[in-house]
Formats: sequence, C-alpha cells, structure tokens
Amino acid sequence: MTEAADELRILTAGTTDVLPSDGLREKLATARRENRPLRVKLGIDSSKPDLTLGHAVVLRKLREFQDLGHTAVLVIGDFTGQVGDPSDRQAARTMVSASETAQNSASYFDQAGRILDLTSGRCEVRRNSEWLGAMSMIDVLAQTQHLTVGGLLEREDFARRYDTGKPIALVEFLYPLLQGIDSVVVRADVELGGTDQTYNNLVGRTLQRADGQQPQVVVTLPLLEGLDGVVKMSKSLGNYVGIAEPATEQFGKLMSLPDPMVGRYAQLAARLDPPTVAELTAAASGGGPAAGVAKRAMARAVVGLYHGPDAAVEAEAAFDLAFVWREPPTDVPEATLPDGDPLHLPAVLVGAGLAASRSEARRLLTAGSVRLDGDPVAPEPLDLPRSALAGRVLQVGRRHAVRLGQ
Repeated sequence: MTEAADELRILTAGTTDVLPSDGLREKLATARRENRPLRVKLGIDSSKPDLTLGHAVVLRKLREFQDLGHTAVLVIGDFTGQVGDPSDRQAARTMVSASETAQNSASYFDQAGRILDLTSGRCEVRRNSEWLGAMSMIDVLAQTQHLTVGGLLEREDFARRYDTGKPIALVEFLYPLLQGIDSVVVRADVELGGTDQTYNNLVGRTLQRADGQQPQVVVTLPLLEGLDGVVKMSKSLGNYVGIAEPATEQFGKLMSLPDPMVGRYAQLAARLDPPTVAELTAAASGGGPAAGVAKRAMARAVVGLYHGPDAAVEAEAAFDLAFVWREPPTDVPEATLPDGDPLHLPAVLVGAGLAASRSEARRLLTAGSVRLDGDPVAPEPLDLPRSALAGRVLQVGRRHAVRLGQ
C-alpha cells in the first residue's frame, strides 16, 4: 500500500487548490480508517462531441486516484449540457436539446477510456439525466433554498456581466445547483474540476451538508489554454485538440501553437517530467529553430500518449511532407467553385466544407492553416481572382482538402 504521505503528494501534485486546504488529507485518512476507496467525481457536460486535451488534465488526475485504489465517478452531463455551464461566459448560452446532448456524448465512454481504467471495477459512469430529468418542480425549489442570489452574484463572471448590464438568465443561476445535486446523488467524497469550476463544485459541498452528508473536498487543476494561446481550450470556441483525433491532426494542430505555449503544453498535455518541461520551455522562449525543435518534441509526446510513439513519428513525417516540403495531397475530392469573379475566400472555404462559417474560415487563414497547392495562403486579401483558385488543391490542416473545379 502507498504510504499516506506519498499518496497525498501524488494526488496534490499539479493541482491549483484543495478546498478546504487539509480536506484531502482528512478524506484519505478516513478512507484508510474505514478501509474503503474514496468516491472521486468528475462531471463533463455533453455540449459538444469531443473530449479535449483540456479535459485530459482533470481526467489524468482522476486516473491517478484510480491507480491508488479509489473509485472514479464520471458524471456525463447530458442534462446539464442542455443548460450549458455559464462559467467564464460573457453572455448567456443557447440551450440545446436532449437529443443533441445524447448524440454528443455517444462516444464519451470510448474517449475517456483512453485515459481512465474502465475495466477494473474502479469506475462508475453515470448520466445526470437519470436523476435531474426525474425531479419535480417542488424538488428543484426545495434545493434552491440552500443558495442565495447574493452568493451567486459574488461569482466573478456573473458579477462582471451584472455590472456591465449584460443579462443573466435565471437558468444560468440554476446550473451550479444542478451540478451540486449531482454530488449529492453520487455521494462524492472528492470533486475534480478546472479552476473555472470552483464555485460550482463548492455548491456541491453546500448541498451535501444540507442533505446530511459529509461535504466533498474540491480539487481544482489549471486550465489549459487553447491553440490561440490566450483563452482556455474550449469546444465552443473551436480552439482545441481532441484526444480522439487522428495522430496527424493532433500533431499538426500542436505545431500551430505559439512558441510561448510549448512549456505549458509540455507540462499539462504531454505530462513530461519537470526537468524536460524546463528544458523545452527555455528552448522555446528564444524563438527560432530551437523553438521549433522544442515544439516538435512536445507534439510527439502528446501524440504518443494517445496513439503510441510509432504513430507520433509517422505523424511528424506526414507533417513534414505536407508543410515542410509543401507537397499537397493528390487523391482528394472535387468541389465546385461558386459563381463570380473575384471570389471571397472565406465563402469558398465554407462552400467546400473546409470551414463551418466565414468567421471560422477567417480564423483559419489568420492561423496559417489554409494552403493552395501546398503553399500557405495569406490572411489578406480575402477576395481572390477566380483564376487563382480554379483547378488548385485547397487544404485546411492535414486531412481536409479538395480540388477546386472551374
């Protein structure tokens, strides 16, 4: 059995906060005394179909609890996903349907299984529609008495929107309540989450205490910034790397990171040891060829986690073939150019199925992710002569390309 001090050291490594500060130590002592595993909860809303490297930060901490003999309780938020988490939002989310959240979460089990141990009996996977969908109005109202409007408005994101006159829908106030009810139902000892989830997770402590349970300990972990290097990795913003994406897609996306983010990803996404993280961070800080070498080492490490080292090497070779040597793919489908001359390139990307919207197309152009016959396309001008596009291979990323018709 792992010594108590070693267990605490492993489980707190890389975390941002443990609330209350001595709570995890006490929970571990109780588990040893009662000869039982802790129940460690992580909730993931099914608002989008992909789990990302941002999710992986907390999923890997959950796996560490499993490896030490504790029970992972993965709560798939197919009900809360309809509402949408308001954390760090500048405006209200649009609610989505139950069928959408069900479809989005269909592959979560397989995706989470790339990190969690789903076969040893140390994992429970629950959907919160099981209990939230069955609650009556009086059940919900009974729980609302444990929260105050003043307390909700102390949240930084809500306070910011309130102070600037931006509306806050009542359903957004209910989201932390719903997440807290999850903790009561699954009888969580510990809840994991990113730092943006601190308030929501603390609500779970409040509701558990009101239910007569021992309140859970809240363990938060750093948020991983997205590919833009600015805001957190988000499925909604599209600045993410999916843990189930093909190796070539992962590698290429990671190579688009700004150099200053290499160390951050080496630490949080690649899970390299501290000396290696420090070495890569230093190499990337000066830019130039050394930063490119460091970025490649980080990208190989991340891809290796999900696809194995051989696939990482192959993904790097494919990246070099498509981007360093600038050889465009040859066996690609054909897309018809719209009428007109000149043509608006964002509209061409959308029409060819290479971007979901014109705004996304402009972001891809700015990021240098668009190529014509293997050559990068500048973000300006956006209107190009028809003759500059007809018959050429238009490519986004490693795997998405079409040959433009006349």
